[in-house]
Amino acid sequence: MRSKPISNRIPPRTKKTLRRLLGERFLEDPADLEAYAYDASGLSFRPEAVALPESPEEIAAILRLATEEGFPVVPRGAGTATTGAPLASEGGLVLALTRLNRILEINDEDLVAVAEPGVFNGRFRREVEARGLFYPPDPASYEFSTLGGNAATCAGGPRGLKYGVTKDYVLGLEVVLPTGEIEFFGRRTMKGVVGYDLVHLFVGSEGTLGVITKLVLKLLPKPPFRAAVLLGFSGVVEAAKGFGELLAAGLLPACAELLDEVTLAAVGELLGKEIPAGALLLLEFDGARAQVEEDLKRAEELLRKKTTFLETAREEKERERLWQARRNISPALKKIAPLKLADDVVVPRRRLVDLLSAVKEEARRSGLQVACFGHLGDGNVHVNILFDEAQREAAEALRERILEKVLELTGTISGEHGIGLTKRAYLPRELSPRSIELMRRMKEVFDPAGIMNPGKVF
Repeated sequence: MRSKPISNRIPPRTKKTLRRLLGERFLEDPADLEAYAYDASGLSFRPEAVALPESPEEIAAILRLATEEGFPVVPRGAGTATTGAPLASEGGLVLALTRLNRILEINDEDLVAVAEPGVFNGRFRREVEARGLFYPPDPASYEFSTLGGNAATCAGGPRGLKYGVTKDYVLGLEVVLPTGEIEFFGRRTMKGVVGYDLVHLFVGSEGTLGVITKLVLKLLPKPPFRAAVLLGFSGVVEAAKGFGELLAAGLLPACAELLDEVTLAAVGELLGKEIPAGALLLLEFDGARAQVEEDLKRAEELLRKKTTFLETAREEKERERLWQARRNISPALKKIAPLKLADDVVVPRRRLVDLLSAVKEEARRSGLQVACFGHLGDGNVHVNILFDEAQREAAEALRERILEKVLELTGTISGEHGIGLTKRAYLPRELSPRSIELMRRMKEVFDPAGIMNPGKVF
């Protein structure tokens, strides 16, 4: 039961207790708090205070206080979310987890690693690869997003086609519940069906149920060879059709990334070079070298006559050069429009052509620029509506029509970024009232005082 009505204020006596617990790791200075007021959504909410815990026990003490006094707690990783999920939109305390940043174990025999939530994805990947192992989840922000944040949003990335997303690699979680209990859910074995799957209830829950303090992660052997091929097409529809032919021929790239003409123009301007295509398709194959070479040969044979150009890279330096356009999308789009509405929608692969055609037609009618890029392999398209303040109303109306089309095509409004603040109004469009009510009741079981990241998702 809730101890007190939820309040956006932390009582003065509780602040005093938190100062004793954390010392200089309890932040109240406005200049310090400003650093935790933003994420990548463009929204801003300055918290009342920030805690920088260094152990699950400190987090447990903080959550017990929050439950007793009824103030919000907002878990935060590196702040790379695009939906406002780690922002203190209803006041209270931001719980920044970046000091829980140890890789506790890499087990070569079990193909398992144990890490704390503040470990950066890029650092983790490099350390496991140095042992000849492989952690596939690779969100675009992998160099500066944390494993805990990746789990909280079930982050994906280019390798989703072949390898899946974060939830496919989380075997177990240590979690501090809002009542202050420290619990372990899941296992460290590859199989296990004992009881309900509470691990994957927490993966993607956006900090609304508890605080992740350790992750048990599945690893794979590192692929011995990788190669990439960059293909130019006259437009996104042609690129999507070409990719469909690859899949129909039995080819399964590790990555299949799409960039449309708006994205290419922006990236070309940023890089200072013209890209001679209406759309790009970037494929990467991995595995035994002989198999990769065979896959590359078949892909080239299937698509060469449909492309405006084709370039293959086998060495790491050359592969990174081909990836340059994909990795420069975010800064490139910021240069051509001051504002954007960004959605990470997903449709069944067979409906990709329908979605891309519809988005381009809606963009033409609205007179707004819309950049489409992302993970063609698993049907996950990042739709970015670019506008200035005078066009906000038209942009929001366009977003509404695009999201309705996604649902009409039996898709989903979010594939890997979560709901947070920016998409919660659309939740009832996709989920039934009964589904939402069941989810609310599950949250109440874990968070009876309603302190965990209130205002997000629902």
